[in-house]
Order: sequence, then structure tokens, then C-alpha cells
Amino acid sequence: MTTPFSEILRNATWGDHQSAESEGYLAALMGGRLSEHEYGEMVAQHYFAYVALDGVSRGLADHPVAGSFVFPELYREPSLERDLTTIYGPAWRDRITPSKSTRTLVARIHQVSDWPGGYIAHHYTRYLGDLSGGQFIRMELQKIYGYGTGGGVDFYRFEELGSLPRFKNEYRARLDALDLDERERQRIIGEVKLAYQLNAEVLAELQHVVKTAA
Repeated sequence: MTTPFSEILRNATWGDHQSAESEGYLAALMGGRLSEHEYGEMVAQHYFAYVALDGVSRGLADHPVAGSFVFPELYREPSLERDLTTIYGPAWRDRITPSKSTRTLVARIHQVSDWPGGYIAHHYTRYLGDLSGGQFIRMELQKIYGYGTGGGVDFYRFEELGSLPRFKNEYRARLDALDLDERERQRIIGEVKLAYQLNAEVLAELQHVVKTAA
């Protein structure tokens, strides 16, 4: 029996996923040791990453392969704008800048936008994480900062998707339906590993926040 690609991908990159989640900034955030504005440092970096990812998605909506992974209901820009308004106020755009590691991540997202497998790799890395561990992060942040709906943690809310387990199963089914030879499978796995690394570097660069908050 052939192993589904979604399972191969998950198994091949699980260690990278765990590494990305173990950064010190995230531990301090989940431990309630950061101020709201220090939490906003991460939200700001997410904003720049998703401006890039959502923008590439819009451009690939009609692509015969990549288009199967374009879900407008997943776009995060509007929710991140609400979150940043809640955290920093209406002048939030004047308060945020992309870090060096975020600029590197954004550049890579654009660089592979003409390769369906590369786009899918970055889409998978971000969104499957948001739909999984991101839900735990949302619940913890609601307790720490008292956020409700309408801003603060809207980035992690996906009401338009309905059942998250159902959607994730559908997403994995689309991964399994991709017509890939072994070379392309390994190339996508490599890009997912790189995507995890680049996202981990974004969190690592936020370590300066933890040092000032310690």
C-alpha cells in the first residue's frame, strides 16, 4: 500500500516542526511573561509574512495545480489588521517594521511563487500550523490578555472554515492527489524544511523581546 504524500511530508518534517515551536519567545509568551505590545512584535511579523503569502495566493487562484490550495477564507491580512489595531491602536502601521528574518522569509515566498510545489510548501507550513497548534496558542492568549472576538487573536480564528478537522482532512487529501514524481516530492519536502527554518528564525529574532522582559 502506497503511503499518502501528506503522511510522508508530515513524518519527514516533524522534527523541524517541533524545533520551530520550542523557541524562547514562544515559551515566554505562553508563560504570560510578555506585555501586550511585546506580543504585538510577533503579530507584526506575521502581518508582513501573510501580506506576501496572501498576495501570492491571489495571483495563483487560477493556476491548475497551485490553485487547489488557494482558499480565500484562509486569508489572514484582515484579521491581522484587526489584531494590530487592538494591540497598538489605529496608528499601528507606524509602529511596525519587518525584521531581517521576516524579510528573508518574505523574499523566499516570492522567489518560489512561480513553482507550485514551493508555494504549496510555504502554504502548508504556515496554515496547517495555524489550524493546529495555533488554536492552543489562541486559547492561552485569550486567558493572558483577555481578548474576545474582534481583535487581539483573530489571526487564529477560522470560523468561515466550519469544522477545522474536516478542512484539514480535505487539505491533506489535496496533497495526496498531487501528481508528483519522487524528485518533486523530495524537493517539496526540502522546501517545507526550509520554510520551518525561516519561520523559526523569525521567532528567534524576537528573543530580544524576551531578554528585555526577563
